[in-house]
Amino acid sequence: MGAAWMAGLACGLRRGGVDLGEADLIVGTSTGAIIGAVLATGQDPSRLARPGRPAGTDGTPPQVDGRRLGEAFAVLGHAASDPAEARRRVGRIALAAETGPEQAHIARMRALVGTDQWPDRKLLITVLDTETGEQEILDRAGGAPLPSAVAASTAFPGIYPPITINGRRYMDGSLRSATNAGLAAGARTLVVVDPQAHLFPRELLDQELAVAGAHAVVTIEPDPASIRAFGPDLNDRAAWEPAYQAGLGQATDAAEQLRLAWRSGSDAN
Repeated sequence: MGAAWMAGLACGLRRGGVDLGEADLIVGTSTGAIIGAVLATGQDPSRLARPGRPAGTDGTPPQVDGRRLGEAFAVLGHAASDPAEARRRVGRIALAAETGPEQAHIARMRALVGTDQWPDRKLLITVLDTETGEQEILDRAGGAPLPSAVAASTAFPGIYPPITINGRRYMDGSLRSATNAGLAAGARTLVVVDPQAHLFPRELLDQELAVAGAHAVVTIEPDPASIRAFGPDLNDRAAWEPAYQAGLGQATDAAEQLRLAWRSGSDAN
């Protein structure tokens, strides 16, 4: 439900005078790639407000491979000792999972993103190579259509299939970092929106922020009401509208927090 929450948040911030789409740089990872693409292409995030079936989608749920999904979580749960090897193992799991055709997932992301074209504004989308476990950064110069890049960044093993781009298979970028804030190194003002902050240790984000070295940092994560709106199943489409509304409501306080920082610079993550 991270995408719904982020869409509501972005919509509420825009109403409050803070348009994240005006950032000099937008880095999108996993569900953040969806909202990052919508904002970078100048669209109104309120188009994603519809519960469970955002405008343009047919409502077809993903073909989840529960066994492979469980295997992926088991590997990730013990990844601290050798993260690189864990990512490679998860890549093998992703390739073996029965999660339907790539084109079905690309079509879902095309409907959410709303366009095939990359924006002129700088947008970076993070993915992981399923074979090497290494991070790749996709942008408008890479030749992949925008929906394919977003589909790759959101291709969590066991839920969505890895996506083929330029002969390589790619999976969810959050398997290395949920925010990839380090890609905004040198930013004057860094805004980090992390819908999964309550699921991971804060130390991981602190490491990314240290790499970024921004002059001013604003982090926004789900408040308790938003976490309740997500519910226990992050793929439950019935929670889409509550998550969107929770993000919309949280934007009031977030806009107050952001206004001063937004005047001093416009780099964002």
